[in-house]
Amino acid sequence: MHIRMVGTGSAFAKKYDNNNALIETNGFRLLVDCGITLPKALHQMGLSFPEIDAVLISHIHGDHVGGLEEFAFQMMFKYSRKPVLFIAETLIEPLWEHTLRGGLTQEPLNKLDDFFDVRPLEANKEIELHPGLIIELVQTKHILNKPSYSFLFNRRFFYSADMRFDGGLLRKLVDQGVSTIYHDCQLESPGVVHASLEELLTLPEDIQRKTWLMHYGDAIEQYEGRTGHMRIVEQYASYEV
Repeated sequence: MHIRMVGTGSAFAKKYDNNNALIETNGFRLLVDCGITLPKALHQMGLSFPEIDAVLISHIHGDHVGGLEEFAFQMMFKYSRKPVLFIAETLIEPLWEHTLRGGLTQEPLNKLDDFFDVRPLEANKEIELHPGLIIELVQTKHILNKPSYSFLFNRRFFYSADMRFDGGLLRKLVDQGVSTIYHDCQLESPGVVHASLEELLTLPEDIQRKTWLMHYGDAIEQYEGRTGHMRIVEQYASYEV
């Protein structure tokens, strides 16, 4: 299984685009989140929407779902296809009612299912999205009363959504066999709704060595050599996980 980072930046980053990724295994290409900058960043990688087999959404902030309107319109009117959307059951209604309804609605098209092949997911339950690709949604803390889900792939690769620091969860995952962690990182403290670099540096060495930092600000170059045993994920790079 490989991951290619379409973007590695925070919601406000201008240099590295929104933190979105492509998971690729056995000829299947899964887009993890579809933020505001995703269409441009995907184009810069030489890829187009029809080359994506499905999209997986973590939560409904714009840097994670802001590109879905263009995705839906292009696939419907340019390519005559309805893309597969994997999404937690609790996010389906708010994604449509609070994010996509205003831009996508045009009678008789007036619901999420008109634009996407919606595949609801249940948290804490493993499901095979494609042969060789098993996922489990892990609800993690981000914004009060707004559900957000991180992802556990094939029981060994943990990919955080936006989440507050939770060293206990990371310890549990590593003890259960997780070998790679991609974690969002706010460079400046306090993190508030994200794990800060200062907090992540308190992790034990064995967890840090498994951790890669993503979803960072434009000042990331200033932090090279200051991230402990944790490495920095690079935009457009491809990694085996």
